[in-house]
Amino acid sequence: MLTIAVPNKGSLAEPASAMLIEAGYRQRADNRELALADPDAGAEFIYLRPRDIAVYVGSGRLDVGITGQDLLADSGADATAILPLGFAGSTFRFAARPGEAASMADLAGRRIATAYPGLVADHLARHGVQAKVIRLDGAVETAVRLGVADAIADVVQTGATMRNAGLEVFGEPILTSQAVLIRRCDAPDDPRVEQLVRRLQGVLIAHQYVLMDYDIRDELVERAVAITPGFESPTVSSLHKTGWSAVRSMVPRAQTNALMDELWELGARGIIVTRIHACRL
Repeated sequence: MLTIAVPNKGSLAEPASAMLIEAGYRQRADNRELALADPDAGAEFIYLRPRDIAVYVGSGRLDVGITGQDLLADSGADATAILPLGFAGSTFRFAARPGEAASMADLAGRRIATAYPGLVADHLARHGVQAKVIRLDGAVETAVRLGVADAIADVVQTGATMRNAGLEVFGEPILTSQAVLIRRCDAPDDPRVEQLVRRLQGVLIAHQYVLMDYDIRDELVERAVAITPGFESPTVSSLHKTGWSAVRSMVPRAQTNALMDELWELGARGIIVTRIHACRL
């Protein structure tokens, strides 16, 4: 049975379970459950702290897991990302008091507070910067004001939290992170893992695309399918009405209305958009 580590709390937990349900797997009904078997899918789900998942997967105790790319990098575990999952995005940046630092070189010999010491220490080492990394749990933006650190490294979204703490973001991002599916670095090929990846890829594609159906005069078909070329190629069928064809194509969800407008101007009619619940492509 394939063992899969799933976040049991935090921003990763709900979207990870929702994605697995869309991929055809059972998920727990009670958040207090720490394990759930799904015999029909040949899988067992273990619910763990997101920060611990990379350690368990890297040790080989669990086959695969869902965690943040940032947590994977911070753990130092012998695990690697095999599929980006497109949710829980975040960006890690350095911040300090205005005028105190403008680049990584200015961090040399300084104290840097962070909840991700492994990630930050590795980043500094790769850029040849020697600094003291101080591990703090929870909010780190007060570390400079309280004199514990000279700078911090933390998640930055709008930058409002940093500004409110009297800090200014500087330098290039340390890491742009998202949720990822991980497995042990030296794990052998496993058809069960490949099936899981295919299912999750199907969910990702279903989130990004919709099916668009429309009717178009035969002489305009080539121009219409140039607008909606599909994932591989659209389906074109003759209508009972002479001189007209029906076209079905996968189109990017974000472009739906713009494409409908363009098709309407061309002469397409009966334009219908349908959500894709699952696919294998």
